[in-house]
Amino acid sequence: MSETDAHYGGGLVSGARLLELVHDVATELCIRGDGDEGLFAGYSEVAFLAPVHAGDFLEARGEITKVGKSSREMSFTVFRYAHPRPDISDSAADLVDPPEPVLRATGTCVVRQQSQRTDQRSE
Repeated sequence: MSETDAHYGGGLVSGARLLELVHDVATELCIRGDGDEGLFAGYSEVAFLAPVHAGDFLEARGEITKVGKSSREMSFTVFRYAHPRPDISDSAADLVDPPEPVLRATGTCVVRQQSQRTDQRSE
C-alpha cells in the first residue's frame, strides 16, 4: 500500500481500499471462469482482521466456492506478506512469515447467462 492509499492518521489504510483488491480478484475469477467481468452483487461476510498501513505489502487471493446459473459465490483472503522497516532505511522491509491474514470475505458475483463463455473455464 502506498502513501496515497493511507486515509487516516498514522498511515492507516481504509478498509474500502482492501475491498477494492477483493473486487479486482472477483473480476479476474469471473473472466477466468466465464470470459466476462460479471458484477459484484454483495458480500455475505467481511471481517477486518488487522490494521493495514501505508508501506505494507499485500496479496489478495480468492476462489469460486459455488457456481449457480448466473451466480458465483466466492471466498477471499487478503494477506500481509511484508511490512516496511523505516527504522533501518527508507526502502527496508521484512517478510511476514507466514503471511498474516488482514481481511476475510465472502461474496457473490453475477455473470449474466448470455454473457457466459463457458469455453473460458479452467479446471
